Amino acid sequence: MNYVPLKEDRLTELCLLWNRELGEHFPMQEQLLKQNSFADVNVLKSGSWVAVDEVSGKAVGFIVAKLWQEHRDLVLGAGAGWIQVLLVDRNLRGLGIGSELLKRAETALMEHGVQKILIGRDPWHYFPGVPNEYPEVRTWLESKGYKDDNRVENDLLAIYDDTSVYELPKHEGVSFRLLESDEKDELLAFFRRCFPGRWEYEAIRYFELGGTGREFVVIETDGHIVGFCRINDSSSPIIAQNVYWSPLFEDELGGIGPLGVDSAYQGRGFGLAVVQAGVHFLRERQIRQIVIDWTTLVAFYEKLNYRVWKAYDSYSKVVETT
Repeated sequence: MNYVPLKEDRLTELCLLWNRELGEHFPMQEQLLKQNSFADVNVLKSGSWVAVDEVSGKAVGFIVAKLWQEHRDLVLGAGAGWIQVLLVDRNLRGLGIGSELLKRAETALMEHGVQKILIGRDPWHYFPGVPNEYPEVRTWLESKGYKDDNRVENDLLAIYDDTSVYELPKHEGVSFRLLESDEKDELLAFFRRCFPGRWEYEAIRYFELGGTGREFVVIETDGHIVGFCRINDSSSPIIAQNVYWSPLFEDELGGIGPLGVDSAYQGRGFGLAVVQAGVHFLRERQIRQIVIDWTTLVAFYEKLNYRVWKAYDSYSKVVETT
């Protein structure tokens, strides 16, 4: 078996491999694979490899490792690295290919001083953990020293019939509306103040990649933004995490999340209301199927008819750096 660095010239081949192995549950699009595994500057090149069959020259497995490498005021995952994906042709499992790919990724991450390796949860991630569809992966990871973090993340799904109407919520002195294109700086200031970190980063990248504001529902009161809800559809400037697996659906898939409310305004029902507003705007776009991704708040979203669609177990490994 040959092991070669991950390069974009294998994009189509790796997408086909993914869909042969995972496509039933997580159908990959080339545009998504490119966006998350090649265009993200946090991909650690020295830790990302492709296993190539010596005879056929075809890719039979690959791994993508990530490490925060962006020069920004914010940092994601300080001290941590990520394994975004590790995939091996099912007909060649048990031959040590996955073990070799993982060893190369872990070595590279440790050489960069990583103290903890997370499975998924990376910037531009695919999964927030190990999908429940693949219990054998959990067993294999545990044999490699990874521990179950005893945290289950969920993707939720609601399907609305054509007669379902979700009106904008009504709170005195409060408006729920889409962000205007000239309010970018105000929204980013809100994130820096209330939700620094991943949500702030995702909003920054959204605008850098051409976002105009139509993906953000905001809560406005006293002339200020005090809460938000992200909504996504097929017209969004990126393929967002809650619409990754849209090929599973015949009709257009919409997405909701993340969402948050300024701590000074919590306890007033604004959280559920802004989700309702998100549903309202997606339904205005004739979207019936809506996914909320990566959450533990199942009971909260059940109030708006969401149910668990997919579940993931969080895994990580503490490592000794060299």
